[in-house]
Amino acid sequence: MMDVLVCAAPGELKLERREAPQPGAGEVLLRVRRVGICGTDMHIYRGTQPFLSYPRVMGHELSGEIVSAPAGSDLAPGDHAYVMPYLSCGTCAACAKGKPNCCMNIRVLGVHMDGGLCEYLAVPEGFVRKVEGVGLDEAAMVEFLAIGAHAVRRARIQPGQSALVVGAGPIGIAATLFAKLAGAAVTVLDARADRLDFCRDHLGADHVVTLSDETPAALSLLTGGNFYDLVFDATGSPAAMQKGFSYVGHGGTYVLISVVSADITFSDPEFHKREMSLLASRNATLEDFDAVLAAIRAGQVPTAALNTHKASLHDLPDALPGWMEPSAGVIKAIVSC
Repeated sequence: MMDVLVCAAPGELKLERREAPQPGAGEVLLRVRRVGICGTDMHIYRGTQPFLSYPRVMGHELSGEIVSAPAGSDLAPGDHAYVMPYLSCGTCAACAKGKPNCCMNIRVLGVHMDGGLCEYLAVPEGFVRKVEGVGLDEAAMVEFLAIGAHAVRRARIQPGQSALVVGAGPIGIAATLFAKLAGAAVTVLDARADRLDFCRDHLGADHVVTLSDETPAALSLLTGGNFYDLVFDATGSPAAMQKGFSYVGHGGTYVLISVVSADITFSDPEFHKREMSLLASRNATLEDFDAVLAAIRAGQVPTAALNTHKASLHDLPDALPGWMEPSAGVIKAIVSC
């Protein structure tokens, strides 16, 4: 038997006892040790996640310890590992193009199927990777960092280019970090002063701008009226995503990391006048996960500063509502299972 934390309905978390899973053919049994809480989990708790049905076990930022693995696997009992939570089919057109992150039949742990807020989890071997030289807390942060790393890789940043990151939540923070590592001069735009302070003090953001009615003028002043070579949206706000088109300079690129249940519109004359490139960025690939792990091992990721809040599986029902308040100052919260 094992403990499982279930989101039975919006705003309702319940601790249950369930049978521990028995791994099937080709599956790894993982003793879950850490689970990162992200915006998706908070949307599930609020009832605003569009791709989900209740009840659901949340949790897709996972690290743990191998209990058992298939014969011939390079994983062994006792190994520490992280889980890539995007279970791709391997056979659709996207997978055949080497883009399993946008698999046509994708199932995401903690969203389309039960996730990791439990003690044991059975996962197909191909989605579990051993980690060495990285602690369990750090391994549980690899997934959200990889989303930012993937967006930056999509943008093909050249050293010295100017980049604007709109939205300084965890994904925007990840995009800021990897844009800086790619050599860009980075400005971060957000309404929250504490998030902007974090990006300046811990990530080396070159400029931070507080959202206001004067934002367009401030961004124009910072760039000599040219605006930005690259703009990354990580707000989750349709209005912000639409406004971001006006921050892209001529010949620039706009990367939408956010996904919303809305239609996004833009001025076609402005779009064409600037010969703008528009990119979606979805999830991440193993290449991005590897890049994040390499950056952590190299000391390039301030993991201790990112990990602002902790709780146990049993304490999470009491802790989560408070974490969702801006006054809590959460960057990344980690649950111990």
